[in-house]
This record gives sequence, structure tokens and C-alpha cells, in this order.
Amino acid sequence: MTTNNVLFEIGLEELPSRFIPDAQKQLKEKTENWLKDLRLPYEAVESYSTPRRLAVVIRGLAEKQDDVEEEAKGPAKHIALDKDGNWSKAAQGFTRGQGKSVEDIYVKDVKGTEYIFINKYIEGKNSIDLLPAFKDVILSITFPKNMRWANSTIRYARPIRWIVALLNNQVIPFEIEGVHTSAISYGHRFLGEKVEIKEPTSYVDVMKEQYVIVNPQEREASILHGIKQLEEKNGWVIPIDQELLEEVTHLVEYPTVFSGQFHERFLKVPEEVLITSMKEHQRYFPVRSKENGVLIPAFIAVRNGDEQHLDTVSRGNEKVLRARLSDAEFFYEEDQKLSIDACLQKLEKIVFQEKLGTISEKVYRVGRIAEEICKLLTVDNVIQKHVIRAAEISKFDLVTNMVNEFTELQGIMGEKYARLFGEEEAVAVAINEQYMPRSANGVLPKTMVGTILSVADKLDTIIGCLAVGIIPTGSQDPYALRRQAIGMLQMIRKQDWSIQIEGLLNMVTALYQDWKIPTATVEELRQNVDEFFQLRASYLLREEQVDQDVMDAVLASGIGNINFTIQKAKCLVEKRQDDDFKSTQEALVRVLNIAEKGTDAQVEEGLFENEAEKELYASYQNMVKRYEQALEQNQAEEALAILSELTDPIHRFFDGTMVMVENDALRRNRLALLLEISNKIKQFADLTRIQWKQHV
Repeated sequence: MTTNNVLFEIGLEELPSRFIPDAQKQLKEKTENWLKDLRLPYEAVESYSTPRRLAVVIRGLAEKQDDVEEEAKGPAKHIALDKDGNWSKAAQGFTRGQGKSVEDIYVKDVKGTEYIFINKYIEGKNSIDLLPAFKDVILSITFPKNMRWANSTIRYARPIRWIVALLNNQVIPFEIEGVHTSAISYGHRFLGEKVEIKEPTSYVDVMKEQYVIVNPQEREASILHGIKQLEEKNGWVIPIDQELLEEVTHLVEYPTVFSGQFHERFLKVPEEVLITSMKEHQRYFPVRSKENGVLIPAFIAVRNGDEQHLDTVSRGNEKVLRARLSDAEFFYEEDQKLSIDACLQKLEKIVFQEKLGTISEKVYRVGRIAEEICKLLTVDNVIQKHVIRAAEISKFDLVTNMVNEFTELQGIMGEKYARLFGEEEAVAVAINEQYMPRSANGVLPKTMVGTILSVADKLDTIIGCLAVGIIPTGSQDPYALRRQAIGMLQMIRKQDWSIQIEGLLNMVTALYQDWKIPTATVEELRQNVDEFFQLRASYLLREEQVDQDVMDAVLASGIGNINFTIQKAKCLVEKRQDDDFKSTQEALVRVLNIAEKGTDAQVEEGLFENEAEKELYASYQNMVKRYEQALEQNQAEEALAILSELTDPIHRFFDGTMVMVENDALRRNRLALLLEISNKIKQFADLTRIQWKQHV
């Protein structure tokens, strides 16, 4: 079979760098799915991207679709035939719709009912006739933000300027918003020129001649190579920030790495400020000394172009950075003239959220929550004193010049300024740690003071937002409530706090009731809070490779102690693969199922009629205190082992005892016994929710 190569290139105004990786991924996946739906065999799909283009090359595309032979099912035979035994209008319409006649009909039995069928042969269409529909693939690419440009009727991330569409050397005809396909592409905006693509497989090399490296992996490798060369030449260490590297890779079409310098006087400014200014504002990599790792007055940048006039480019970048660092230097000096008390007063005029009041009010709430957490954890007086002070001044740096200019430095500058203003070290560190983790799976607080403050701050934000009706939906989560909740649970895990999550949440919910902030009823708020945190706990369990059914089982009665809950889940994941546990599982699940019919009646030993009842109750009494102790000490394996002691007594009980007897007193007593045992089992997990795999 003849094979062909295809190129589609979408030329655009410069895309934001953060849009590009996902758009390239979408283009590849959507192309593959499109070809599959069209029944067009191919050998490979390669995708490419730069700030000004998204492209895909299809290698080894078949000349035409695969031919197919399909069996089409029609109406039931009794509908397909009229009373005289002739084909009805329904049968005739069915065959016509399939391009066949009633002579092609045959009958087959399907689950006891006869239906009419026909076989139809569909000849594959030529690829050239199908490829213009690629327009739909282009238009199906989604971006974080779409806009309508000029007189365009479509919404897209940026205006489309040209479209290359080639099947071998033949243009595939279609148009989007007046932009017609051709073989003409455009090179680097300043170094390249208009160029004709002769055939798809030459695309990468032709564009490289026009100073465009269309493969982002190749651009990234080029940047890393340039950085390595400068490291070796100057004896530097250049830490690679992966996020910055990816951003720079998608900002350029033809990368050239160069270095620059800044004045040593700026090194008196905290290095976090210098790094933030270089990274966030200028997209520069900072440089450290190879000897001692300290920051040195140099930077690494990536130019979108060749090596011509690099000295001039370097001087220009140095001039821009000098202005940035001069501002930072001025802000740092001015901030040291402030006082914490003066900053705290300014917080009274800054709104945190319309219904939740000012940041000053938030600071008060966080302080109260932190104080209650200290009581729950029974921390010593020194830690409690540091927590209360850290909470009091936790947000003072938000009104400093430095944080106003570099919002990413909130907390970081608070820690540095707190030290300068004479605060104790534990307090200063906590002001920074309250914002941890700053990203998904980011660094967690190391200190107890910082962890308590961070948990308190996150609880106030989360429960406060839920109280006033701000509930994350889909991709909308303006206060990052989901990330904050996961971070909070991760911190509690790391510190191994022996507390029940629901107790912590109820404590904060009660405080919100006292503050008269909720717009919802207390019952509605508690339900929303519990559901919200259950989903976040599920996320942590998934990270531990726990399946959904086991997740549901251990969370059935609440999150509880998060570390212990995860430990129980892991234990059950292991046990459900263990054939030796099968008998125990069957016994415990049987108790759980029948106990649902019981009430909270007291068990009366005097009503026991047989030895099996007496044995089960005695076995239960013998193990229950040891079981509860194992639960209190968070010993999952031990608790389950103790629970397993009931296996044989439960089986003998069911073998020799009819639970649902006519005698009302006996029935209630037996159900009461099973319900008491069931409640203890559920303290570990609701085992009825687990799909026990050894039964399959």
C-alpha cells in the first residue's frame, strides 16, 4: 500500500509560554484520535511547537481508509414482516438507509428474539478527500484563555496568521477565518524569512535553516548545553529551576545563552529578593559560587536569536536588571524604617474577603484557632507563647514595600523583617512557614510553631470561604482551597498529630458560629466542611495507591486520625489479597450485613439459648478492651488481628443460631449482640464496601 507524509502547521501570534506544552500535547492526541476515527492507518505522529506555531507531522499515512464490512441490525422480525408475510415499510426503510434492498435481508436470533440484518461493504475514501477536515482538529484545541480577535467569529488564544497543510508536496485545501492553507511558512521573526516547505519530512530541517528549532526538547537541550558551557568556563554553579527552564524554552524559537553582571552592592539585599527579581521579572537564572555556594553578582539569560552582538544584548539586560535591583534595594531600606505595630494598623484597612472582613480580622481569627490547636495538642508554654505571637504578627509584611512589589515573597520577607525587628527566631520562622506548602507537594513546615500557624491559617481560609458560600467547582478555586486542605492534611501527617480531623474541623466551625460569620446553618456548614475534607483525604489515599473501595471503607465513619486511617487502608489492601483472611472477612461482613436490622438495645446474657451465643459474647468481651487499646495506639495490624479472634465464634454462631426468630425478645437480643460487634468493626472500617478480590 502506498504511504504518505502529512504536515499541518498553525502559525500564530506569540502564544503565552504557559499555554504551549498542553496545546502541543492536545494537538498530538487529537490528531491520533482523529485518524483512528477516520480509519486511516499511519506509522507515527510527531508534534512540534514554538511561541509562534503548533505543528504536527504524520508519517506513513495510508493512501485511503481501510475498507470495512459491517453487519447492521434492523427491527425485530415480527415488525419487519406485515400480516401477509411481506417486508413492511419499517424493513424497507431500514434497508434503504443502509444503501441496500430487501433482497439483502437475513434473519438472526438475538437472546431469543429474531431480528433482521444486512451486511454492508463500505469502501474506504482517499486520504486527500478526508484531510481537509483537519480544520476541526485545529479549532478543537482548548486554551486556558480564549479571545475573539478583530473581526474573527472564532475564539482562539491568539490570531491565526498562516496555515501550512501538505500531503507530500500537495496542498490540502481548507481555510479558517479567511486564512487559506498553503506550503508557505515563516521563519524567525527577525533572523528568518518566508519559506516554502517542499514536503513534510523536511519540515524540521527547513525551519532550522530559518532559525526556528521546532522541537522544544531540542531547544531545552540547547539551553542546558549553553548553561553548562558558561559554568565550566567561569567556574560557576548555575542551579536549574525546572519551572523557569520550561518557561524560557517556550519563550524562544532559537535560543542562545549568555551571561551578565550586576553591582556587588546589591548583594546586601536578601538573596530571595534578588532571585525573585531575576526569575519572575526578567526570566534570568541566578549564579552561585562553586566554592561556597553563595550568590554572586552575575546572571544567565537566554536570547531569542543567534550569537551576533551578544555583548550589546548583555549590556542591555544588565541595564534593565540594574533598575529592578535598585528598586528592590530602595524598598528594603525603606521597609527597615517601619515598625510591626504600624504595619498591623494598616491591615485594618485591607479587605481579605468581602464577607470575611479585613486581614486584621483574619489575623484575630487565626490567633484564636491557633490557640485552640495548642490546647488540643497540649503543647508546652514556650511553644504556645511563640504560636500566639507569630499569629499576632503573621501578616504584617503584606503592607511592606517589598511584598507589595514582589507578592511571591510574602512570609519570606516577614521572616527576615521579624528578625530585624527583634522577634524570637521561632516566631520569625513561623511567619514564613505559615504559607507552606506553597504549591502542590511543596515543602512543608519543619517547626511545630510554623505548622500550628499554617494549619490555623488554612483552616480559617477554608472554613471561612465555605461558610460564606465560596465552594470550589471544576477549575474554579480562586482561594486555592483544595490545595490548602491537602497541604493541611500533609502537615498533620508529617507532624504525626494524634488528633481526630473531625474534632479539629468541628472546633473551628463552632468558633465561626460564635463569630456569627456563617451564612449557612451550622448543620449545612459542617456537612460541606466534612465532604470537602473527605475528598482531600481521598486524594492522599490515592497517592498511597489505595483503591476507591478500600478508601470508602476506611472513610465511612470519617477521616479520624489521618495517619492511622492511611495505615488501616494499607492493611486492608494487603489483606484482601490474602486467602488466609477470607474466612475472617466473610465472618465480619456477615455480622455487618445482619446487624443493620438491629437497634441499640442492651445485650442480656440471660436470654442466650445456646452455647454458640454464649461463646461469641464471651469472645467479644475478652477482646474488646484489647481491640480498643490497639485503636487508641493507632496499631492497625494489631487491631485487625484482635478482631480476627472473632472469626470462628462468628461462624459457629451463625451455624447454630437463627437470628430472625419469631420470639421478639430473642431476636432483639441477638441483633443487639451483632450490632455491638458491628459498631466495633466499623471503628476500623466498613468492610461491606470492599470488593474482596479473593472471591472473584
